[in-house]
Amino acid sequence: MMGLIVRRMVITMLLGILMGIGVNEISFLFTKSEAGRAPERVELLIPKGTAEKIANGTASSNIPDNIVFVVGDTLVVKNEDVVDHHLGPLYIPSGTSASLILTDANNLAYSCSFVPTRYIGLDVREAVDFPTRLYGVFIAGIPLGFLIAVYSFLVWPIKPVLAEVV
Repeated sequence: MMGLIVRRMVITMLLGILMGIGVNEISFLFTKSEAGRAPERVELLIPKGTAEKIANGTASSNIPDNIVFVVGDTLVVKNEDVVDHHLGPLYIPSGTSASLILTDANNLAYSCSFVPTRYIGLDVREAVDFPTRLYGVFIAGIPLGFLIAVYSFLVWPIKPVLAEVV
């Protein structure tokens, strides 16, 4: 009898973990974002004529309002404009570049001279790596396995085996 209970528990735990894999990995594929990658060097180019466009109230087409990064990314801002620019703590003289290593997960709003709104948002997220995804599988799969086990005992109870009396 104890062997039947243990076998059923193992089977329901495996079933729960398989369902956790399905739910977590499918949702990861559908909601995949920039956070699903390793840290890298991200280059932002300030093209020639940007200061003139900003003075006229228009934006440069290749500079987004908000950018998503992962912790460990290095933001490199290259200034090809004829005017010096700044981005938060970075001062980027004309014809040079400056870099910023993003070390903490945070939503940052920096003052910025090369976008019309005069600020730019940097969304720095923790990278979604394999251990994080594995944690998600187990955090969903184990409780689900226990729930399946409880319902399996209610739907298909294990009948006790009575010993024969001689």
